[in-house]
Amino acid sequence: MPSATLGTRFSIDSYYERHERGEISAAEYFESLRSSLGIRLTDEEFGRGWNAVFVGEISGITPVLQRAKDRFPLYAFSNSNAAHQAYWTREYESTLSAFRKIFVSADLGRRKPEPEAFMAVADAMAIPLPKILFFDDLLENVDAARKLGMQAVHVKSLADIERALTQVFPVKK
Repeated sequence: MPSATLGTRFSIDSYYERHERGEISAAEYFESLRSSLGIRLTDEEFGRGWNAVFVGEISGITPVLQRAKDRFPLYAFSNSNAAHQAYWTREYESTLSAFRKIFVSADLGRRKPEPEAFMAVADAMAIPLPKILFFDDLLENVDAARKLGMQAVHVKSLADIERALTQVFPVKK
């Protein structure tokens, strides 16, 4: 099936969100995809395709994270499911080591942009929401964070991250 056809059939639906909250298994989610996409793949085939979305980390992010972790605590919060988490924790282990803790929606039972998700992460970090500098590539998540009083940056490139970090923590000369 052409990828354009798949693209028109795929949506972030209730099954997708339930999978990211850890409410349903990968097998249950893949069964929903068989129906919504109109394709017959095994769970193993879906799993390989499902993890193919990871095409590499943002070039240059590792040194930025390493410098940042020397100045303040770093945490990650990802809307992710168990299958993806198993993949990215292995593939990006070195880069992820910069984070004190990685919060995953499937473990929390909540996902961005739900206010309860942000509050659960802030509580676990023991940091008030206004003291958190949050980065995300989805504007919907950035807007939700800002509504809760968080400082938030919409990330479209590495330069967005570097600029925000420099503004909050100027480089000492």
